[in-house]
Amino acid sequence: MARTKNSSNGISRRGLLSSAGAAAAVAATGLAPEPIEASPMELGAKLYESIGVTPAVNCRGTFTIITGSQSLPEVKRAMELASHHYVHMDELMDAVGKRLAELTQAEWGMVTNGCAAALAHATAACVTGGDPEKMQRMPNLAGMKNEVIVPRYARNVYDHAVRMTGVKMVEVDTAAQFEAAVNSRTAMCMIMSGPAAEKGELSIPNTAILCKKHGIPLLIDAAAEELTIPNGHFKNGATLVAYSGGKCLRGPQAGGLLLGRKDLIQTAWVCSAPHHAFGRSMKVGKEEIMGMLAAVEVWVKRDHAAEWKEWERRLDVISTAAMKVDGVTKTIHQPEDLSNHAPVLQLSWDPKKVGITGTEIEELLGKGTPRILVAGSNGTRRDLTKPSSIRIMPYMMEPGDERIASEAIHKLLSKPPKFADPVIPAPDGDVTGNWTVELTYLSGKSTHHITLAQSGGKVSGTHKGETTTGNLSGALEGKTLTMRASHKIEGTSLSYNFSGTVNGGTIAGTVGLAEYGKAEFVARRG
Repeated sequence: MARTKNSSNGISRRGLLSSAGAAAAVAATGLAPEPIEASPMELGAKLYESIGVTPAVNCRGTFTIITGSQSLPEVKRAMELASHHYVHMDELMDAVGKRLAELTQAEWGMVTNGCAAALAHATAACVTGGDPEKMQRMPNLAGMKNEVIVPRYARNVYDHAVRMTGVKMVEVDTAAQFEAAVNSRTAMCMIMSGPAAEKGELSIPNTAILCKKHGIPLLIDAAAEELTIPNGHFKNGATLVAYSGGKCLRGPQAGGLLLGRKDLIQTAWVCSAPHHAFGRSMKVGKEEIMGMLAAVEVWVKRDHAAEWKEWERRLDVISTAAMKVDGVTKTIHQPEDLSNHAPVLQLSWDPKKVGITGTEIEELLGKGTPRILVAGSNGTRRDLTKPSSIRIMPYMMEPGDERIASEAIHKLLSKPPKFADPVIPAPDGDVTGNWTVELTYLSGKSTHHITLAQSGGKVSGTHKGETTTGNLSGALEGKTLTMRASHKIEGTSLSYNFSGTVNGGTIAGTVGLAEYGKAEFVARRG
């Protein structure tokens, strides 16, 4: 069904912007943007560079912020072929569901717009049961099943995908607390798979027994895990399992899988696009659907043992080159579970002897040509007494990347650039007291409160946001104040990294918000 036109003016916003007079109409409403000069896109080997974006060698892993994985050739081919035809989406998903069931030995399957969408659709299915009235009311869940039981250890930043449906997360620590939490509003139980979920009285197998006792579906978030066949989570009693498509499966980055009980997955499908329900905004296209199916088709044929040996070979190339530098050692860390299931190389050294720290190497590699992203580092110039290290994850490296990485890392270790030791000035002032902090974000503002105590150059205290509170620590060096705070909220933590200049009764500067960018801040005493 086409979207209805705006009844107040007889024309839709989409129609307005596509009309011949769109530019004039937009300008008349005051919505005309400032002219922006941009480079034209070139369809070729320099696709990203043509618009000013620098690709990178991925020695970090399957992180969404760096676009996950590179899809397999079979996936790219399936997506390209799928784009040439029209199909009925209900018929397509039904056929794909059957094929996924055959391939994975699950009862049914569904392709989603990423693992987060799989979690949201699964929750919507358990909340509504496919009742159109309930589907239209979401996320207003008054009078409906609106609670999800979750072991406290399983809370995580990704469970926002469950919470976005409007449910309340009910945290439990013991089996007795689980039993007490069950009521008529309980929609399901959710656990993020990992080492913590393999032990204790609320392990996945133990929780599955409790869920079965009360007839509650158990959803497992297995986003970054390898797909096991037969599936270990179903063997342990899970009802539904969600996977990312753009990680180890190397399917579309905007793809995911929901596997499990047929009636619930079919319900999850009607709760999602193209149907007009809560999940409409998480649309998965025919290209992603067929690309994701191709990824699973290939998964059951891939030589996983050979892939592991190739990862080890690549790490050996890098470590061999690095250890030509006197004092550099290596450690191979083996994975603890099925998530990011690959060996990780750690290169370690004495920064005073080698002349460069781990964080300096990571930064230089990330800004180099070619650009190389590693899986983390340790060691700063402010504390040269501690060993330095960098980590290399081969999971998503492409053929030849090991040569590029080995040459760049060896060069930095063997011939590091000159670095000046930091000069730490004595504190100039005293910031002890209460401060009211005005934060200005990209498009909004908030008021926070900070209480500080200063001892020499060290600063500590508390930081209160509008709804959260966290401890704060930092230092005053000259008139430059740096402070860090972390606030627990839901399944994650919010980071605040303040850096400002003290000027009498005010402090002004920026606050880093980790993945959420930066804000400007002004703090005033009182």
